[in-house]
Amino acid sequence: MSFDFEQVCSDKQVEAFHMLPFQIYEDYPQWGPPFRFEIENIFDPDSNAFFEKGECERYLVKDDGTVVGRFAVMNTPERDKVLDPPMGGLGFIEMQNDPDLAQAIIDFAKKWHRQRGYNAMQGPINFGENDTYWGLLVENYDEPPIYGMFYHPPYYKELLEQTGAQKLDDHWSYKRDFEQPIPERMKRITDRIESRDDVELRPIDMNNIYRDAEYIREIYNDAWREQDIDEREEEFTELTQDTIEDMIDKLKPVLIAESVLIAFVDGRPASFIVCVPDLNEISRETGGKLRWWHYPKLFWFKRRAKHLRTLVYGTRPEYRKMGLEALTFTRGIQYTKEAAPTLEYLEGAWVSEKNWLMQRSLEALGCYHHKTHRTYKWEF
Repeated sequence: MSFDFEQVCSDKQVEAFHMLPFQIYEDYPQWGPPFRFEIENIFDPDSNAFFEKGECERYLVKDDGTVVGRFAVMNTPERDKVLDPPMGGLGFIEMQNDPDLAQAIIDFAKKWHRQRGYNAMQGPINFGENDTYWGLLVENYDEPPIYGMFYHPPYYKELLEQTGAQKLDDHWSYKRDFEQPIPERMKRITDRIESRDDVELRPIDMNNIYRDAEYIREIYNDAWREQDIDEREEEFTELTQDTIEDMIDKLKPVLIAESVLIAFVDGRPASFIVCVPDLNEISRETGGKLRWWHYPKLFWFKRRAKHLRTLVYGTRPEYRKMGLEALTFTRGIQYTKEAAPTLEYLEGAWVSEKNWLMQRSLEALGCYHHKTHRTYKWEF
C-alpha cells in the first residue's frame, strides 16, 4: 500500500495535525487533548531553543487524500551522541490501526535519519526535555493522562513492535490519593529533619519567582549530572536558564506555591520538588484550545483542580541521605492538600525503571506504580 507524506507547513496542515487524534480517540473516553499552543511551541523555532541545537520536522500521512497518520522526526546531535549508538528521534505519532501504515511511518523516519548520518532512532520522544510528551503508554489504559503525558490506544504498542522496535527504557508513573494518611515512619523522619537548625524548607516565593527558579535550576543540574544510578547520567542534559524561565512563564498562572518547595542547608539551596495542577483537566473542557474567553477557567483552576502532577525534583549529591527528599515530598503533600482541598490524587510521572532509589522513596510515601510509558529504539 502506498501512502503520501506531507511536511506540515500551512495553517491547514497544522489544523489537520491536531484534528487527527480526535478521530483516532473517538472510542477512547479517557483520552483528552493537550493544549494546542503547547504543542505548537515545540515546533516553533522562535519558542523552542532546541532548534538552535538540532532539527525537527513533522508530517501528515495520507491515504487517497485522507489523513490517516502524523508524526515528527528530530535530532539534537550533541545530546544524541551520548547514546550508544547515537539516536535521532521519532515523536508525536498518531495513526489508524493499520500495520502497513505503521511500517511506512517507520521506514520514512529511518530514511530521514540516514540522510543525516544516523543508524538508529528512539521514540516516541519530544523535541525538548524528557519531562513531557515522551514515551508510549503501554500499561493502564483505564485512566486519563496527566498533564504532559500522552495517552495511546493499546494497538500502538503492537503496531510499533511489529516494525522491529526494541524496548529502550520504561518509565513509571506513581499515584497517591491525597486522603491517604502519611505513614508514621515518614512523619518521624520529616519532623526530625525539619527540627535541625541548619535545615530550612519553604514554598517558592511568587514575588521572587525567577530567583527561586534559578535555585531550582542549580540544584537540578547538580543532582542529575551526578546520579547514584550510573546508567542514568549519560542521559542527562543541562537545564538552561532560558528553559527554566520559559517553564515559569508558562506555569506561573496555575502554580500552587505550596506544591513547589525548596530545602536549604546552611542557607544553600539543597533539594526541591515542583508539582503542578493537571492542566489536562482544562484542555479536555476546551478541546485543547485556549482562547481569551477560557482565561477565567485558567485563573480559577487551581481552586478546583482534582489532580496534581510531580513534574521535577532533585537533591544535590552532597546532601543526599539526609532525608531531604522525604522532607520535600511529605511536606509537599501536606501543604498542598491544605492549600488546595479539592485535589484528589497526586501522580508522580517519569520514574525510570532503573531508578530504584526513587521507586523506594515513593513507595515509602504510600505511592504505587500504576502506569508505564515505554521508549523504543530502532537500529538500521
